[in-house]
Amino acid sequence: MKKLIFICASLLTLLVIPSFAQGQGTAKANTRAAAKSKSDTDQEKKAAEWVGSLDLKNAAKEARLQEVVATHLKTIRDWHNEHPYTTVPAGINPVTGNRLSDLDRQVIANSAMPQSVHENLMAGLRKDLSEEQVEAILDKYTVGKVPFTMKAYREIVPNLTPEEEATILGFLKQAREQAVDYKNMNQISAIFEIYKTKAENYLNTNGRNWREMYKAYTDEIKARKAAEQKAKAAK
Repeated sequence: MKKLIFICASLLTLLVIPSFAQGQGTAKANTRAAAKSKSDTDQEKKAAEWVGSLDLKNAAKEARLQEVVATHLKTIRDWHNEHPYTTVPAGINPVTGNRLSDLDRQVIANSAMPQSVHENLMAGLRKDLSEEQVEAILDKYTVGKVPFTMKAYREIVPNLTPEEEATILGFLKQAREQAVDYKNMNQISAIFEIYKTKAENYLNTNGRNWREMYKAYTDEIKARKAAEQKAKAAK
């Protein structure tokens, strides 16, 4: 009898374990599907808000543009999720010799996304928008980093010339267009750092000293804050 009970229990275990594992697998798949569905909705909402900010008053154009932007947002999200930084071997940056950080490796992984993804976005935007409106959408992707950073250069560089301003602005616009193909702000900021370095090297090779200008700027801010605190304390 004991032997029979043992055999029955063993058979039951063999039946239950696969069913349990299958159930877990189904539950995980359902969770992933629900998360992706919510993310899709979030991307579509974001696209609608960005396009809506242009106030085009043209429903057909708005629908096309929302589809273009939402498709791009979902594509870069999916590429990022399917190509984690671990797909890029750990190694060194051949320019600096420093070890690649996890962020470096993720940027490399994302940069391998087909160029057609970017081209489809830009072609879709330019089909219905002026260049100024296209730039407004790109600013939405990058939370206004171009005007914000350009304002900082105007404050840091004394008597910024029209030529210097045009060159630096050109670098920042290149950064913005490249950065729209990256998923989060850490990666977007990393792309902007590449072009900020180019801008600062440009200034250095044209008679400026970026390090000295930046130090003078930060020293002035510190002195201003100290004076404000002293004035408050005196009241």
